[in-house]
Amino acid sequence: MPSTMEDTANFLAVDLGASSGRVLLGRWDGTRFALRELHRFPNGGVSVLGHLHWDVLRLWQEVQVGLARYAAEYDAPLAGIGIDSWAVDFGLLDGHGNLLGNPYHYRDRRTDGVPELVFARLPWPEVFARTGIQLLPFNTLYQLASMRDTNDPQLAAAETLLLMPDLLGYWLTGRKVAEYTNATTTQFLDCHSRTWAGDLLEQLDLPSGLLPPLIDAGTQPGELLPDVAEAAGLGGPVPVFAPGTHDTASAVAAIPGLDERSAYISSGTWSLVGLELGAPIVNAAARQSNVTNEGGVYGTVRLLKNVTGLWLLQECQRRWQQEGHAHSWDELSALAGMAAPLQSLVDPDAAEFLHPTDMPSAIRARCRLCGEPEPQTVGAVVRCCLESVALKYRAVLDTLERLAGRRIATIRVVGGGSRHQMLCQFTADACGRPVVAGPAEATALGNILVQAIAAGALSDLATGRRAVAASVDVRQYDPQPAHAARWDDAFARFQSLSTPPG
Repeated sequence: MPSTMEDTANFLAVDLGASSGRVLLGRWDGTRFALRELHRFPNGGVSVLGHLHWDVLRLWQEVQVGLARYAAEYDAPLAGIGIDSWAVDFGLLDGHGNLLGNPYHYRDRRTDGVPELVFARLPWPEVFARTGIQLLPFNTLYQLASMRDTNDPQLAAAETLLLMPDLLGYWLTGRKVAEYTNATTTQFLDCHSRTWAGDLLEQLDLPSGLLPPLIDAGTQPGELLPDVAEAAGLGGPVPVFAPGTHDTASAVAAIPGLDERSAYISSGTWSLVGLELGAPIVNAAARQSNVTNEGGVYGTVRLLKNVTGLWLLQECQRRWQQEGHAHSWDELSALAGMAAPLQSLVDPDAAEFLHPTDMPSAIRARCRLCGEPEPQTVGAVVRCCLESVALKYRAVLDTLERLAGRRIATIRVVGGGSRHQMLCQFTADACGRPVVAGPAEATALGNILVQAIAAGALSDLATGRRAVAASVDVRQYDPQPAHAARWDDAFARFQSLSTPPG
């Protein structure tokens, strides 16, 4: 028998990641949020004829399964639904609103060499000055340019471009819109006017008419379509809200205590290391440092840099499992604890680590190339991964402090990496600043928080962050003064190993 929840507002967060997706129930009782996972499903690239795609129709089916599970278990009406996902990838629709093909995966190699071709037409300093977005070869701009250069028939037939969360939102509501936080990552949105840079596309012979109307996070593009609601067993009407549809925008929205003296790290496979600002920084120093100015919720800007995070360790773990050694995270941490500290360092963002078939071997080869001792044991490899990531964080924080002209006193880590105690302690030691870790579920909480503000259940972002603080436990890691000199020496060594910005 379905249960009821009186005196609560119930929101659903659809949180899509590159390796898995979830539909979560967020209950707001007027004081605190409580999360419950209703449905989890795998995600990943699908290789077809040499190209990597997303199976977006299966993702759509899984979203509907999550809606139906809510309807089967709860009688209370939904106060809202919101979707967040990774950035840059998109679907193209024809004039009838039909999807023209499976969206490409950002790791597909079709953009190899494309940025250089774009900059031959429009110099990189001009692109950065307009968009404020760092150079990453898989940005939407270069994906579109690759379609132009290969005469992809989808581009000629397309009438509308929708980023992944907007595409699924269209199937929920029937409305074609682009939410601002994710739109900024395309590298064709003007970071000053907060409008599409259609003229930039036209200079590159790319169609600007594909771009849908922009909306802000915290607005309601529509209601759940009657046929979708009926198929799921939901009564209506059900509001559909736009949270920060870029998952990092949602994660940052839910960071308790984030202020001018704090930096954040949204830590997972990738780590997003940044500051929350009121305006973008697009000077020559920012461009040369290859930082990015992504849109945040409620008028904020996320000055940040993408850093390879737990990817190195995840790929090592996968390789060891293939070799018959299925080490748990706890086992890996214990083995690392027995290895000597700061013996072998690598730049986590080195090109060798993007697509390796054997990550431990790739790490040893990089160490050989850079004159570092090769880590031979599992524990030594784990230490190399985590210590190198922590030192990369320090390098990025130094850059952000210099660009923003402010001293960072506290590092706030959210996401799955906030549960990794060894990485959090290494980060505190490497950076010489306390690390406050949690919440791990920041993305879902931020999604629901913005929905709650849009629905009138919360007044503003500051109130929402205080509500998150009341809802979760966090843990503080303090730097160990006895180890400071050792980490300073390691950082000096690490700087000589780092890959220069692209």
